[in-house]
Amino acid sequence: MGIRQLLCRSREFKKTLEASRPRLYRIAYAWTHNAALADDLVQETLTKAWQKHDQLRDPKAEEAWLFSIMTNCFRDHHRREREAEDIDEMDIPCDHCLETEHMRSELAVRVRAAIARLPQGQRQVVTLVDLEGFSYNEVSSILGIPGGTVMSRLCRARAALKALLLPEMAIAAPAPRMRRIK
Repeated sequence: MGIRQLLCRSREFKKTLEASRPRLYRIAYAWTHNAALADDLVQETLTKAWQKHDQLRDPKAEEAWLFSIMTNCFRDHHRREREAEDIDEMDIPCDHCLETEHMRSELAVRVRAAIARLPQGQRQVVTLVDLEGFSYNEVSSILGIPGGTVMSRLCRARAALKALLLPEMAIAAPAPRMRRIK
């Protein structure tokens, strides 16, 4: 492969990395709930990807490869730190009115808090599948776990989120009436 081809390939790879940054950041933030740490994880992921881009065998699997690198970076950080992080509030821009903005931000805070209460494995799977739209097979390869584990963690995570997010919507069943029988 000539120098010209290598330079063109490097430029294309650099553009791909730049385009992947926002998506990587969203997932990193969902996992860590800390903007600075999420940014550090993304930076470390992109650095490692750039250094090892010649190891990528299948260019079609580039996104899954990047998320696998980020998963490993997150695991490394988690091993080093072993402490829980608080979740920050995030402002969501409103399209229509103040009421809509308030409802969206309130919902976002509730969902973020509910996701933060999930165990780490469930949190990773639900963010990758439900928030980012990865397939079960892609999540399996990203996290390095079997497909059945992905499905069971996702099922448990969804059930836990439902229990956490819908308690006020559950209509309390009326108390049974007592009848006197003579």
